[in-house]
Amino acid sequence: MIRVLIADDSAFMRKVLSDLFAKQSDFQVIGTAINGKDTVDKVKKLKPDLLTLDVLMPVMNGLDALAIIMDNNPLPVVMVSSMTQEGSDATIRALALGAVDFVGKAGGPISKIDTIEDEILRKCRDAAQAHVFKTRPLADSKPIVYTPKPKKPDPPVMRRIEVKRRSGYVPGQKPEIVKIPAANVPKPVYAPSVSGKKLVAIGTSTGGPQALQSVVTRLPANLPCGVVIVQHMPAGFTKSLADRLDSISEIAVKEAEHEEIIRAGQVYIAPGNYHLRVANVAGGGKKILLSQEPPVGNHRPAVNVMFDSVAQFGNDLVSVIMTGMGADGCEGMKKIKANGGYSIAQDEKSCVVYGMPKAVVDAGLADEICPLNKIAEAIVEAVKR
Repeated sequence: MIRVLIADDSAFMRKVLSDLFAKQSDFQVIGTAINGKDTVDKVKKLKPDLLTLDVLMPVMNGLDALAIIMDNNPLPVVMVSSMTQEGSDATIRALALGAVDFVGKAGGPISKIDTIEDEILRKCRDAAQAHVFKTRPLADSKPIVYTPKPKKPDPPVMRRIEVKRRSGYVPGQKPEIVKIPAANVPKPVYAPSVSGKKLVAIGTSTGGPQALQSVVTRLPANLPCGVVIVQHMPAGFTKSLADRLDSISEIAVKEAEHEEIIRAGQVYIAPGNYHLRVANVAGGGKKILLSQEPPVGNHRPAVNVMFDSVAQFGNDLVSVIMTGMGADGCEGMKKIKANGGYSIAQDEKSCVVYGMPKAVVDAGLADEICPLNKIAEAIVEAVKR
């Protein structure tokens, strides 16, 4: 039985959600809250298994309430958000604070609950199984200092000098040759290419926004290659995710655009509702291709689509699979490994949902299994190879 607390300042929404859960055999509504402060108090008192939380509420808004809850009494939270720019920004902040998932209100208060009943129930059931953690301060996410692995030094420069023997010298005898390293030979300097030969590809889903915050904020600005990311998320939210990560990271982050050339030191997030592929560019380099072809495994964007396209880069590819429900990315990872690419999987303990990484690990496709706080470092080291 999933004991759920419903927090919303709208009496209509509280009634609608209460009635929806009451019809399910695996849910029990143990209370409702009318504002953020009321929510914090009732979470502490009732200890629910799941919280549905509105964003805009009086006295204390949903984001402030969520921050307190995730720091003191962490539990699975599903946000209820309007499908507006303001709503999407708030939702991304909520996911970064530790909310597991969200349900979008279609342009305001939900008046046609029957159209999204299945989505609400599915997301709440999935969220109730998630592992949640206390909020980690951003100060803990210090960027890695990228120190390129130097090339092997060239052999010492030699010069020839003639040294006469001190004794036994015979006129006309060939002089002894002594090799002495030339002085002041400069050390080699590593200079990464502008576009970057290598590529990093990251796939994630449930729990991804918070996980990406931990990883992307630690990537150095001088990473000598581009990074492409597929995060399962609907249209209208990936731009907010990219903008937020860009504002708190040293490396540049943006929502990907069709036929955009991939640059070193740049992170590209697939737009919601678009598949992302990577293709070679004539004369060198790589570019992004976006499409609205049918969903793959019920996902668009799909990690498998991205992984399939980047497998061609062989040992110049570093692939990463992180927290998420299901197994999206596993089939694509098989192609990556067959072509010599490197694979990093997030470990079970640090995942909100150990689904996507588990599929890769169980299939024997992970070269490295890392806790979330070590993934950025693993990426940087893999890029150096």
